[in-house]
Amino acid sequence: MANIDITRVSSKGQVVIPQDMRKDLKEGDKLIVIRNNEQIILKKAEDFDKNIEEDLKFAKRTEEAWQRHRKGDFKIMEFDDFLKEVKKW
Repeated sequence: MANIDITRVSSKGQVVIPQDMRKDLKEGDKLIVIRNNEQIILKKAEDFDKNIEEDLKFAKRTEEAWQRHRKGDFKIMEFDDFLKEVKKW
């Protein structure tokens, strides 16, 4: 299941990765930054070759979902119900 959290971009363009999202990251780790339309994907440089095709497919599905959302094709639901739906992905 995908973990979801929210962060902000600072005035200097810096982003803090939420603590529970960086469990396997340590100071000095290099990250690859991939931009796919309106999405940004972070991936550990040492893992770049692993699952990149799957990562890009996930990004494409997410972009398609945002497009549907912008068109008004979405459901309003409680947060817990949303998490149950996400687990199905």
